[in-house]
Amino acid sequence: MPKASSFYICQQCGFKSAQNLGRCPECGVWGSLVETIEMSPAGGEARQRRQRNQRLVGIGTVVNLKDVEKKDYSRITTQVEEFDRVLGGGIVKGSVVLITGDPGIGKSTLLSQIALNTANMTYGSNALYVAGEESAHQIKLRIDRIKKDADLSVLNEIDVDVITGAIERMKPPLVIVDSIQTLETQDLQSIAGSVGQVRECAHRLQKIAKAYQIPIFIVGHVTKEGTIAGPRTLEHLVDVVLQLEGDPSNNFRVLRGVKNRFGPTDEVGIFEMEESGMSEVKNPSKLFLDQKVNAPGSAVIGVVNGVRAMLVEVQALVTKTNLPVPRRTGSGIDNNRLQLLVAVISKRLGLPLFDQDIFVNVTGGLKITEPAADLGICMAIVSSLKDKALPLNTVFVGEVGLLGELRSVRNLNKRALEAKKLGFTKVVSPENSRSLRDVLKSVL
Repeated sequence: MPKASSFYICQQCGFKSAQNLGRCPECGVWGSLVETIEMSPAGGEARQRRQRNQRLVGIGTVVNLKDVEKKDYSRITTQVEEFDRVLGGGIVKGSVVLITGDPGIGKSTLLSQIALNTANMTYGSNALYVAGEESAHQIKLRIDRIKKDADLSVLNEIDVDVITGAIERMKPPLVIVDSIQTLETQDLQSIAGSVGQVRECAHRLQKIAKAYQIPIFIVGHVTKEGTIAGPRTLEHLVDVVLQLEGDPSNNFRVLRGVKNRFGPTDEVGIFEMEESGMSEVKNPSKLFLDQKVNAPGSAVIGVVNGVRAMLVEVQALVTKTNLPVPRRTGSGIDNNRLQLLVAVISKRLGLPLFDQDIFVNVTGGLKITEPAADLGICMAIVSSLKDKALPLNTVFVGEVGLLGELRSVRNLNKRALEAKKLGFTKVVSPENSRSLRDVLKSVL
């Protein structure tokens, strides 16, 4: 019988050690040795394996893509349109989904709702909730807020081998693992949450998901920098990576697709945290503009996430600085992009910003990454500097180049239709303005 033994292998150069070392003696990298399981077959079995591999050399089957029949993925609807949109149309059977977010953001609440919606729809059995952090009583208190006397199977276990055995025996329609950092296998000596434990446990969950076509949702912790805790291999191993974002002091939550093998990666779902759980927001544009005030420093921009166009308010505050180096702070936008736009405004428009603190915020907790928001950000900054409000019912869309020119953006018609639907009468875009200076002359 083959024997299972663990070694510490350097993730940089492949050096193998029988014990954990702080620094790899081969390449000199600190903290690169990770505990890994290796199966050591008996002498006869190893010889038979070598002979079999020699016979199979060159006999691999090559498939021509022209002969492959195109099939759609078999999906399970979650009955939550926002969640289905981010996944690409629903949960793919046998997929492994990793969902991350800050503590208290609502990951467990959202997944509990999904589990209750998918139960009894396909297999006629309850979903399985694997709890490594909470007791069954704590889970029941949360579930009762969503639905009274709900049917949900709960397994309080951290041994991944026991968990996979329960999945194989029950064959539930959906499995939720909360969280991967609490699981461990007795084959490794390291503690739960270590790189080796997280990678090995995720690999065993993936194998059981593919073998029985059972979708598994894995909750992952994040570091203080906001990145996914654990090895980078965890993100490569799963099929879908979702990130739940939002300010805990705000009721709005944004579910963003970071990786998706079965759909787009730029889709977002908007939710609102309520007493009874997460409720989906059907019209996010109206929600983001519901409290807009017509004042200097406020601009409305049109953004596109996936196939959805949304209107969002951007607020800017420009004030005299008391520091030797003025501050440039952005919330919801990239700080480097903000620095670039401030430099363009100073150079191309000749406006004095060298002694001004500039703060820019995207309302509603949404994070904007596309350059189509450049024009709106610039106009909000100029509006605050001049202390003049921008015209009512105007939406700004366009990328700003280093020369101060406006560059075209994708899906402009879709943004214009969304603006018209909400009562906006004018869209300032590269189609009707050539440069940032032209826009400034026309609106202020």
